[in-house]
Amino acid sequence: MRSSIQLQLASIGRSLSMRSALGFNLHTIRWSSSLPTAVKEITHPDANVSKSTRDKITRFNQYTVTTYGRPDIVLDRGKGCYVYDSEGREYLDFTAGIAVVGLGHSDDGVAKVISEQAQKLIHTSNLYHNEHAGPLAEQLVETTNRYNTTSWASKVFLSNSGTEANEGALKFARKWGKHASVSTPEKKIKFVSFTNAFHGRSMGALSATYNPKYQAPFAPLIPGFVTAPYNDVDAVKLIDDDTCGVIVEPIQGEGGVRPATEQFLKALRQRCNETDTLLIYDEIQCGLGRTGKFWGHQHFSEECQPDILTMAKPLANGVPIGAIMTSEKVGNMIQLGDHGTTFGGNPLASAVARHVVGRLSDETFLNTVEKTGQALKQDLKALQEKYSEVIKEVRGQGLLLGIEFNKDPAPIVKLARERGLLLVTAGCNTVRIVPPLIVTREQTQQGIARLAGAIEAFAAL
Repeated sequence: MRSSIQLQLASIGRSLSMRSALGFNLHTIRWSSSLPTAVKEITHPDANVSKSTRDKITRFNQYTVTTYGRPDIVLDRGKGCYVYDSEGREYLDFTAGIAVVGLGHSDDGVAKVISEQAQKLIHTSNLYHNEHAGPLAEQLVETTNRYNTTSWASKVFLSNSGTEANEGALKFARKWGKHASVSTPEKKIKFVSFTNAFHGRSMGALSATYNPKYQAPFAPLIPGFVTAPYNDVDAVKLIDDDTCGVIVEPIQGEGGVRPATEQFLKALRQRCNETDTLLIYDEIQCGLGRTGKFWGHQHFSEECQPDILTMAKPLANGVPIGAIMTSEKVGNMIQLGDHGTTFGGNPLASAVARHVVGRLSDETFLNTVEKTGQALKQDLKALQEKYSEVIKEVRGQGLLLGIEFNKDPAPIVKLARERGLLLVTAGCNTVRIVPPLIVTREQTQQGIARLAGAIEAFAAL
């Protein structure tokens, strides 16, 4: 006779086999059973703020251009994965400043570097060398190549933001067109970008960001841009001998957290080789550890490597900095006076970035991000199973995750905030989940409980 334990195990096995046959995901079931209790009550009502806070907001609005829709709260401090408003209320931050503070708020190591460097030298301009910009460029190149058997990275240009990095990359590609097509340099000026992409708000970056809402008020944009369907291998036909650059996100962020397929990126790389076109990866959101790899494209084979990679967001954990990393052929083409910046690569930002890159590129750290992201993704899939009437899909890699809803999820941001959880939306009816990369399992479970309460309220609307 079989023991009672054996009988129980056999019963569980039959149950799981039946669920699997019906299309259930066994991993989802395991996580579903451990979902924390949903936080249903409102603990952080937006309306519950003091006159002093309202006066600050009124004064702010009086003197600033209205380009953002913000709630009537003022955040005045943070630590780790939490921020606090001027009323003293604590929020679990699943936005990380839009995927910026990878090491969390008020990180001790970052604060120490800022303090020491600020007392030493903040700015000199690029009329002179400084002690941190060169070593930072070396660190980025060498760290990138360390993860590849075929080294592609060679040179770096330091800027101040992601948009600036993309603008510089587009300039480099335009020069490449003239360099690569000696016979008809005036023709090789075309760019190919993709649907649901987001590359920035300045005129060149905006021209590559296909979104009528963003583009229409500022038309006409920079000529020569063509938009192709993302993840459509047939779209490579739009890349021709007149194309100087292709710009793409290996994992789209603002566009709804949509990973590229390996087949798609391989096809882009092959077609760019055939037409002598530069392949530009915008890794401003998916790079620097966010997906559990140092770069997002490192989830794919080395047949998918770029000619140019742009970065920013977590590079200095909130201190403004961006960078363009290029292959040798591109780096050697850029000559004296081709590009410039007053603030880019200043000693303060570069010193902080050196510290941050050292920590974000640590293999143990990256493995932890990957494992935490896997567990959080399973929790989100369990929420999808529980609230299948409103949740369509869960996507993403590492701690760049997205929940697509069946209708506009904008109300969820408020519903979650009033339960002490900060969220940010993306395109395609998606809510992004991008906590600091130091988030713990306990904190992700806390976030899931607050998110579940918000989704439950959203489903009832």
